[in-house]
Amino acid sequence: MAEADLTAILTHPDVEIYAVMKDGRAEGLLELDFREEGACELAFFGLTPAMVGNGTGRWLMNRAIARAWSQEGHAPIGRFWVHTCTLDSPQALNFYIRSGFVPVKRQVEVFDDPRLTGVLPDTAAPQVPILRA
Repeated sequence: MAEADLTAILTHPDVEIYAVMKDGRAEGLLELDFREEGACELAFFGLTPAMVGNGTGRWLMNRAIARAWSQEGHAPIGRFWVHTCTLDSPQALNFYIRSGFVPVKRQVEVFDDPRLTGVLPDTAAPQVPILRA
């Protein structure tokens, strides 16, 4: 995504960004996107490896759910949704289901591996093999 496009999203008044801070460092990130009327997308949810497995993810998800449905500062929503993929943590889908999300569609999307284009390091998504030409 072009930097200007990303900036437009992140500075939009209907997009909210929150960070989990520890010792002055961002260790988790949450992005809620209310740009679609009547809906909120959990557009980004992530933790650094140091925060996985200690309850921070559950704490952050509970905050995300409460904020999405709170109706503070935005129109009421009837849909709170998330899109996940195989580049996410292998635990992500089950975590989302335990958090109350219900899978509604599965599809195959084809795109250039961001580890091969330099967007992500080779160490990202170790559960997904890197296929080099």
